[in-house]
Amino acid sequence: MLDTVAQSPDIDALMNDIGRKARAASRPLAFASTESKNKALNAMADAILARKDHILAENAKDLKDVEGTDMLASFVDRLTLNDKRVAEMAEGIRAIAALADPVGEVIAAWDRPNGLKIERTRTPLGVIGVIFESRPNVTADAGALCLKAGNAVILRCGSDSRRSSQAIHDCLVEGLKAAGLPEHAIQLVPVSDRAAVGAMLRGLEGNIDVIVPRGGKSLVGRVQSEARVPVFAHLEGLCHIYIDASADLDMAKSIVVNAKMRRTGICGAAETLLVDNKVASTHLKPLLDGLAAAGCEIRGSADVLKLEPGLKVATEEDWTTEYLAAIISVALVDGISGAIEHIDRYSSNHTEAVIAEDPAVVERFFTEIDSAILLHNASTQFADGGEFGMGAEIGIATGKMHARGPVGVEQLTSFKYRVRGTGQIRP
Repeated sequence: MLDTVAQSPDIDALMNDIGRKARAASRPLAFASTESKNKALNAMADAILARKDHILAENAKDLKDVEGTDMLASFVDRLTLNDKRVAEMAEGIRAIAALADPVGEVIAAWDRPNGLKIERTRTPLGVIGVIFESRPNVTADAGALCLKAGNAVILRCGSDSRRSSQAIHDCLVEGLKAAGLPEHAIQLVPVSDRAAVGAMLRGLEGNIDVIVPRGGKSLVGRVQSEARVPVFAHLEGLCHIYIDASADLDMAKSIVVNAKMRRTGICGAAETLLVDNKVASTHLKPLLDGLAAAGCEIRGSADVLKLEPGLKVATEEDWTTEYLAAIISVALVDGISGAIEHIDRYSSNHTEAVIAEDPAVVERFFTEIDSAILLHNASTQFADGGEFGMGAEIGIATGKMHARGPVGVEQLTSFKYRVRGTGQIRP
């Protein structure tokens, strides 16, 4: 759906116009009052609830279109809206409205011996391009987050969610108009032509400041390889759970099942279970029984199969596969050192969890593992901006520049320095 294609003059003209409108909208947004932004956000939430039936009807048409296709069940789940998810969309927007406004926040301040007073303050990034597949709720999350952080945003949904996304976008524009903010602050690309993605990756004549992709590996990989502007991205969520010898077994069972099976198609779903050799004889079977009872397919390493011979054999490929399905790979490791070694080798640096009561084990896990999100005695499914108190997220970034982990309003800002003097000149 998002393969590289030749440039199209017509599409380029359309997209460049969108870029210019976004840049123009970004200027008043950069200093829009907190009150006006919050008014817009709350009006958006009201509109989404008022138009719930229409949104769901459009979503039903999108779902009808993918019936009988080879779309993964996890992607169908991401595409699907219902009463609860629509209500959560509106709730997420209100939560963003309730957040402190990051724009203008003084991050640090200090005085110099020469009397200069220096402040580092948050400022909007400008124009953000969001390219996503399947998830129509990203329309609301991304639009609301970008607005709160004073940014204009250009949204390009996949063809699979075009009707749902359009219905949600109409609500966002209604909110902007209600607050007297520029309606081009949140734009939805009106065409499904793949050339539109290419145009965004080229930066729309310098009018896009950063790209955020949300979707499958092929989409994110293309964005990272072709983008001529900065990218907030992760390729995969290869998330691990390590069960230490000191773990509470009942807690471990509950967390492992939730981390894998609550929603298998999200990037925070656990894909690999690591169990300390020291407790393999007592902990492995109950953990696997819990997963199997929940409907999970289990693929085990050679040493796991010695204890549980009926399982499918895990290949080298399994340790590097984001299943996005009810499948998990399981290995035995030599304590925390073995867990760290395995995770360092195979992790995508997204999210990892340790289940342990030994504080020294937890400290090593937190210190030595270099993933964006690390959890102790909690499910990997908490890798979510909403669960972090950010209202929502525009994605999970696994890179090391600027934004890392859930990308919320703060991560959608940069900073500038304000220097106040009293006539100082440099000798």
